[in-house]
Amino acid sequence: MDKMSKWIVKYRNMILAVAIVLLIPSAIGYFNTNINYDLLSYLPSTSESMKTQKILGDDFNLSSVDFLVVNNKTDQEAAKIKEEINKIDGVEKCIWRDDVLDISVPKQAIPESIQNMLYSGGSTMMIVTFKEPTSSMRTMNAISKIKKYTKDDCYLGGMSAISEDTKDQTEHDTPIYAGIAVVLCMIVLFLGLESTIAPVVFMLGMIFPIVYNFGTNVFLGEISYITKALAVVLQLAVTLDYSIFLLHRYQEEKQKLPNEEAMAKAIKATFTSITSSSITTIAGFVALCVMQLTLGRDIGIVMAKGVVLGVLSTIFILPSLLMFFDKTIEKYKHKTILNELHRVPRFVIHHYKKILVAFVLIFIPFGYGQAHTNIYYDLISGMPGDFASIIGTNQLKDKFDMTTTHFVLVDDKLTTNEIQNMCSEIKDLKGIHNVLAYEEFVGPGLASNFTPSVVKDIFQNGGKKLIVVNSDYKAATDKLNKQLDKMDTIIHKYDKKGMIGGEGSMTRDLITTTNTDFAMVNVLSVIMIFIIVALTFKSFALPVILVLTIEFAITINMGIPFFTGTTLPFIASMVIGTIQLGATVDYAILMTTRFKEELSHGKKVKEAALIAMEKSSVSIMTSGFSFFAACIGVSFVAKMDLIKSLVILLARGALISVVSILLVLPSLLIFCHKFIEKTTKNWLESNMEAKGE
Repeated sequence: MDKMSKWIVKYRNMILAVAIVLLIPSAIGYFNTNINYDLLSYLPSTSESMKTQKILGDDFNLSSVDFLVVNNKTDQEAAKIKEEINKIDGVEKCIWRDDVLDISVPKQAIPESIQNMLYSGGSTMMIVTFKEPTSSMRTMNAISKIKKYTKDDCYLGGMSAISEDTKDQTEHDTPIYAGIAVVLCMIVLFLGLESTIAPVVFMLGMIFPIVYNFGTNVFLGEISYITKALAVVLQLAVTLDYSIFLLHRYQEEKQKLPNEEAMAKAIKATFTSITSSSITTIAGFVALCVMQLTLGRDIGIVMAKGVVLGVLSTIFILPSLLMFFDKTIEKYKHKTILNELHRVPRFVIHHYKKILVAFVLIFIPFGYGQAHTNIYYDLISGMPGDFASIIGTNQLKDKFDMTTTHFVLVDDKLTTNEIQNMCSEIKDLKGIHNVLAYEEFVGPGLASNFTPSVVKDIFQNGGKKLIVVNSDYKAATDKLNKQLDKMDTIIHKYDKKGMIGGEGSMTRDLITTTNTDFAMVNVLSVIMIFIIVALTFKSFALPVILVLTIEFAITINMGIPFFTGTTLPFIASMVIGTIQLGATVDYAILMTTRFKEELSHGKKVKEAALIAMEKSSVSIMTSGFSFFAACIGVSFVAKMDLIKSLVILLARGALISVVSILLVLPSLLIFCHKFIEKTTKNWLESNMEAKGE
């Protein structure tokens, strides 16, 4: 590493020039990375709902289905709207009453079930299908054109329309999120660093790994809108401390050596600490990659890659920036507010047993709270009420009783009598509003000028028959999931391979998948970080203590919503614990490393803990408060509850982790010092009391 650090300093200008040039292809990659706005598409391909969606797309051209509510229009005006929609690129077909019965014929001639489905007072409803999946750019563009054309008292509802509104909101908000995170992080750095200019230099340095990270996402094909919205914020939050480590060590070495030698030595010394501390953060994000819900892999890969690029940029690019602005950094200085703690460490030393008792007493109720916090899976409820798509979806519910639509696929060998009997049984289920099938159109009462062949094309394809079932129940509720279970029983009585698709079925699979993922990811992240810490310190006791300290903070963080009556989005319960553990265990490692160092210098246990707290407090607070600031700022402007909930939890988690590390960790290190001595390789024995006690 000695040769490399000298090489980095020697060729720093060339490295910086290359780094600047690499921003160009990274920017191109960023603009060519697709964004997925459909969270349900991350369900495992093996789930029944996803298999059903594939058949609906391949055989029925129902990859994506939305419903257009047309208010206060005559049938002639509605027919014109339908005609224009059919001309839009990306639209497969706009389906309305005139596909089966000419508008010159009174609507009373339509079977009653179809009337009830298509008309409500002064409103009518059209079914709009798209050529490509929900969040494809072609579908997004098509929806945007539909919204522009039908803005006069017409509303498009459904998952594709919601995805398009999400796209517009995310594109508008993401630069704002990044800007707020940058400004607030700079303020925290200003409070914690003597140099007035250093925070600006740090942010210049952060441009490189952030742009590189977003640019290299093009190789993934696409990323989720959640990843896009939060990646900048999280990358800033978890990698800024690497820059602080390098600056502090460089300033320390400059007091003894010329600038170039000082930087070379700083790089060499910092490399080990940065890489070792980053490994735990990377491990936390990598743990997300094993989730069955591939959204976790999406977030995990992007953020793990971001941390790696942050480390590389700190080692290779930041030195040239620090040396280029060296005189300016040293010239403009101010008094800091975030200074070494002295009273708190002394309080901990004298009251560590009481702190541990409080630790146990707090852990129990918050552990209960964490286990019983309410979780929501309904992706619609977290969206802003002023979204046009949400207005449309609510009108579908209020005017047409289309709260949730199920798409049932059965074998086309089933007889008309069997289909009708099955539909009759489904109709009798509580909460079913109506059932629509091809068989509804056949039999006596059929108008002479009706065209059943058109209807047959809609309801029968690829060896399957389609039955559309409208439910009064909301997706992701116990009522709807029980309804789906009863529908499964009925359908499988007639066709053992019958399937149910649609939002309700996909959300049911989402609940099942995430419940499994939650347990798996959290256990895996703990195991991975336990192993890393164990190998770092060659200890069994220390990884237990460090992980326990952060898990305590996570438990409080995730337990608070129970006591405040807050319902969390499903993704929060899955990823927050893992991210919080991976991102903040670094602070615990920093303090523990300093504790070990002081013991090696002959300090007593309490004295070593005191010094470790004092000397590491500034770094821990600066890093933790930066994490908090980057996230909490976003919460004030985020309109989507999913984003808002995530950043609030991350912000609060960072603060709680800082407090836990400053109070609980040293208490555990003191209390368990004999256990540490016996289970840690090359750990020096020491007496408890500090000198003078």
